[in-house]
Amino acid sequence: MKIKKAVITAAARGVRLYPVADTIQKSMLPVVDVDGLHKPVIQIIAEEAFSSGIEELCIVCAPGDGERYLAAFHSLRNNLLKSYQGIDWAKQEAEKIDHLLSRTQFAEQQESRGYGHAVYCAKDFVNGEPFLLMLGDYLYVSDVPRQRCAAQLLELAGQEECAVSAVNPTIEHQVSRYGTVTGKHLAGQVGIYQIDKIIEKPSLSLAELELQTPGLRAGYYLCFFGMHVLTPAIFTILESQLTQDNANVLLTPALQELAASDKYLALEVKGSRYDLSRKQGLLRAQIALGLAGEAHDETLTTLVELLAEANARKPQQS
Repeated sequence: MKIKKAVITAAARGVRLYPVADTIQKSMLPVVDVDGLHKPVIQIIAEEAFSSGIEELCIVCAPGDGERYLAAFHSLRNNLLKSYQGIDWAKQEAEKIDHLLSRTQFAEQQESRGYGHAVYCAKDFVNGEPFLLMLGDYLYVSDVPRQRCAAQLLELAGQEECAVSAVNPTIEHQVSRYGTVTGKHLAGQVGIYQIDKIIEKPSLSLAELELQTPGLRAGYYLCFFGMHVLTPAIFTILESQLTQDNANVLLTPALQELAASDKYLALEVKGSRYDLSRKQGLLRAQIALGLAGEAHDETLTTLVELLAEANARKPQQS
């Protein structure tokens, strides 16, 4: 199974990033990537997809945001070429933006009816093919040299020819933040599970009762990592939910239905996810990308200096 298309959901305004996300898309916030260059978050996510083998991209956005993205990226490209004329890195960065623009289209979510509805808005773009689904406010750092997190997921989905969700063993006090799964470990396969049950943001007591996975460390659960490879069957399930006039269509119940009817695996991705919408999430993501990339030494030096300054400001005990 060849996965050529990716969908990035970026329709939510990001109330937890107020006030900045009240005026611009949160996915256009700048972050220093592993190559040491400032980029909008959405570009970093898109480059992860493209570098993992994706050929076409659809961004699900709020009404009017498609034109704003296009205008912002054209402006960014032109400013790079004008301000850094003749400099190789700027030319290369402009070429990456050209590639993104030539391979990207937009699907607008006209009304806020939940994450499942946002995914459904990409149905025409997907056009009956398997696709990679990513969140517009998550950034990733892989632990595998020269293989991105998305590439790990795409490799397994291609081999097994089925839907696969990336998961990460997560400490128990954090399970209420994520969709959480349990399943049977596949014999002879490291970190791969056949999904049995999925619950969206369960309480710890519910997770203890229904979501413990044999083989994990005590107190850890398999939580969604923020990326999935899904088959077109997901749209049939979502469409059924939409016809029931649900005000808020969630993706997790649709994934549970998919697990009951089709082969559906979970993969422990070797890497870390960073939710930009969390408190200090943007800061955490920036530090992680800095330490993982070309700005490692500069990032480490900055952290040491800040810690030393903070310690020096502490009142000295007599």
